[in-house]
Amino acid sequence: MLRTPGDGTRLRILARLGEPGTAEHGLTADDVAAGLGVPRPVALTHLRLLTSLGLLHTGRSGGRLRYRRDEVRIAEVAQMFEKGW
Repeated sequence: MLRTPGDGTRLRILARLGEPGTAEHGLTADDVAAGLGVPRPVALTHLRLLTSLGLLHTGRSGGRLRYRRDEVRIAEVAQMFEKGW
């Protein structure tokens, strides 16, 4: 499940969600799809996987579901990989 696809879509999503301004407010699935140039269903698939891994969390704003990075969980996962897990 942690394996990234060959095109790096999940890493690009995490990077985009970490950009200044975006990190605080998060992005909708439509925002992610448009920003990465992928269809909405593809963006949703990746967002759901990243959420299930605990790397993203969701919240509602203006009636829309927004995705934001979970910086604590991302740091934990990065540390596991640094240790050679």
